[in-house]
Amino acid sequence: MSLNNLDTLYRQVIMDHYKNPRNRGSLEGDSVTVDMNNPTCGDRIQLQLHVEDGIVQDAKYEGEGCSISMSSASMMTQAIKGKKIEEALEMSQTFSDMMLGNDVDTEEMGDIEALQGVSKFPARIKCATLAWKAMEKGVHDQ
Repeated sequence: MSLNNLDTLYRQVIMDHYKNPRNRGSLEGDSVTVDMNNPTCGDRIQLQLHVEDGIVQDAKYEGEGCSISMSSASMMTQAIKGKKIEEALEMSQTFSDMMLGNDVDTEEMGDIEALQGVSKFPARIKCATLAWKAMEKGVHDQ
């Protein structure tokens, strides 16, 4: 697949998660809630995690921001459900490495790979990592 076609596909995946967010809403019952924002561009997120026996049972978010921050939150909540906390944190580290432009194995990342191009735009990296930073804080605070 040519680089242009790949960029187009990635843009489509990002816009799909932005226009049709997965896991948007709030959790009922016992959950960890983390509020974070990116003051540089105004993105904000409230992430809720239901963790039981060291496994992320459910994850939901509310917030507003650019397509990158909101689609990243959608992709992240989808990816970490059913994962052990350690696995979710490993995914977060892989994502962070990807945002730094490092070569990473994106096979386990699913749609998240579509955000790889953000690494070329340093000002947007904080947008993409906002939900991930909230998840890291949430699992450490629980």
